Amino acid sequence: MTEINPSGSDAPLRRAITDAESRVASRGWWDADADDYQAEHGGFLGDLDFVWCPEGLREADARLLGDVRGRRVLELGAGAAAGARWLDGQGAEVAALDLSAGMLRHAREAETRTGVRVPLVQADALALPFADSVFDIVCTAFGAIPFVADSGAAMREVARVLRTGGSWVFSITHPMRWIFWDEPDETGLIARNSYFDRTPYVETDEKGVPSYVEQHRTLGDRVRELVAAGFVLRDLIEPEWPAGHEEIWGQWSPLRGRLFPGTAIFVADLR
Repeated sequence: MTEINPSGSDAPLRRAITDAESRVASRGWWDADADDYQAEHGGFLGDLDFVWCPEGLREADARLLGDVRGRRVLELGAGAAAGARWLDGQGAEVAALDLSAGMLRHAREAETRTGVRVPLVQADALALPFADSVFDIVCTAFGAIPFVADSGAAMREVARVLRTGGSWVFSITHPMRWIFWDEPDETGLIARNSYFDRTPYVETDEKGVPSYVEQHRTLGDRVRELVAAGFVLRDLIEPEWPAGHEEIWGQWSPLRGRLFPGTAIFVADLR
């Protein structure tokens, strides 16, 4: 496959990649990075909280999932499953799913700290190991969708396991962020990439094998994926950077966050 650096020799690598390569890379990356990720972000995410994004929007305040008492909920791409444990505390019947054994190991450790246990499932978002129409809500905060090559297929899998009228709520990096390099300072304010270039961002190991993959779709692409899977888009949240929030999380920073959105949260219902 041809490797593409459309913005110049110093630009992040963009190249075509197969679905199989993407799956292997994502599992390997999150297994290897789980400890570092939790060490860096675990305090911000908490053990018993549902945080939608680096802007710090919490489900306790936003209530994007509505009243979850007695509802069957799947947290997709759950990581250490803090959101699932919070939902359990709100009276939901929750399962937490992630591709990475490393992240689910941290979920087990958090269960020991909190005493809150939810079913943990290791599986691929493109092949959910559940029967049809078994959940009332499926949700994820930055899980699965940005990393799968065929996100339209992932939407269809979510639709399959949801009952009619069920909700699908997910947060992702705001698509307009792909115009910029992932720098939290002034260099990240310069538009360098085409918004319409869907070529994935790919990091490779010393042998040239993909080790980290992230996919870009436009806002219109996401809406079309939802509609094609049978959803009706109810809301699109673009969290503003809150006053007093000075924490930097990768490309998310007060400087950039006060100028343009870093997160998009889609709220949809199955027809």
